[in-house]
Amino acid sequence: MTQPAFVRRFRFFGILTVLSVYLLIMVGGIVRSTGSGMGCPDWPKCFGTWVPPTQASELPIGYKEIYTAQRVAKNQKLAKTLERLGFKQVASQIFAHPTQFIETDFNATKTWIEYLNRLLGALIGVFIFLTVILALPYWRRDRFVFWLTFGAFLLTGFQGWLGSLVVSTNLLPELVTVHMALALLIVAMLIYAVDRSQQGQNELPSTQATLPKRLIPYLWLTALLTFGQIVLGTQVREQVDVVATAANYLGRADWVEQLGNIFKVHRSFSLVLLALNMYVGYQLYQTRSTQLQRLATVTMGLLGLEILAGVTLAYFALPATVQPVHLTVATVLFGAQFLTIIRYARQAKTQPQAAYASVVA
Repeated sequence: MTQPAFVRRFRFFGILTVLSVYLLIMVGGIVRSTGSGMGCPDWPKCFGTWVPPTQASELPIGYKEIYTAQRVAKNQKLAKTLERLGFKQVASQIFAHPTQFIETDFNATKTWIEYLNRLLGALIGVFIFLTVILALPYWRRDRFVFWLTFGAFLLTGFQGWLGSLVVSTNLLPELVTVHMALALLIVAMLIYAVDRSQQGQNELPSTQATLPKRLIPYLWLTALLTFGQIVLGTQVREQVDVVATAANYLGRADWVEQLGNIFKVHRSFSLVLLALNMYVGYQLYQTRSTQLQRLATVTMGLLGLEILAGVTLAYFALPATVQPVHLTVATVLFGAQFLTIIRYARQAKTQPQAAYASVVA
């Protein structure tokens, strides 16, 4: 059956937007691995202009003190607002964190890396807005598709505001972690919206697959633990930044040994995820659903690549080029797992009840 034009348009632009978000995550990883997070000390402008400078002579005298004072003033205002709302502990952590008083030297390369990261973020905001417009026909066809897309758009706006706080607090670790978690939530919402918009096209006939509903909790557990592992990884990354700064970015081969227990937990927990993914993958291969088998293959391939990147980081002195790869593959892995949940739940819901009799535990 031929799809309506608006369905094809939404699918194309929705997939483009998801890929763009993944690209932004990768670029964000490059920003972190190159130490460019504070390449622009203010937000949304960069050194007070929409086009950043290329040399230090273009900056005002005493620029470090100027932008530090601006950040501190912004953080103080935020802290007072949070205190009025009852979040006194959070407010004190934001304002008292010592990193907000540290200003880095101007570096043209790092400035432009961060600036390009912001430009890509703004472009994705436009993409998601256009996706919302393209979702309007679903207001009558499937209203949930529209609300998923609109929700992702609102979260993107909040993500931009949160990004300004990340800058004003000089990469406060807690905010960086929340920033990453929200990016994964936006990805999940967009993936769900795009997949749901194609209902009637993605499903295979229910008689072709035997799907036990009791596997669904394992699918959710795998995805949620991957989500947690990614969040844990951002905290490891924050420790790497602390160690690197203390070492003046020298002696990279010794950095891993100086990381705390959180790195050991992150490394060891990957074995749990490997075992759980292998079990889930095996169960998916037992079905006769070509679609689910394909997703299982993609997931296992991504998991293998992620483990390879992790081993490279742990035993080969944390090469900067591998860090953004490690982060990006992890987020794509989460997306693949989430898409598997959606497809599996839909097929399990529509299959004949008699099919459960032949399920192999």
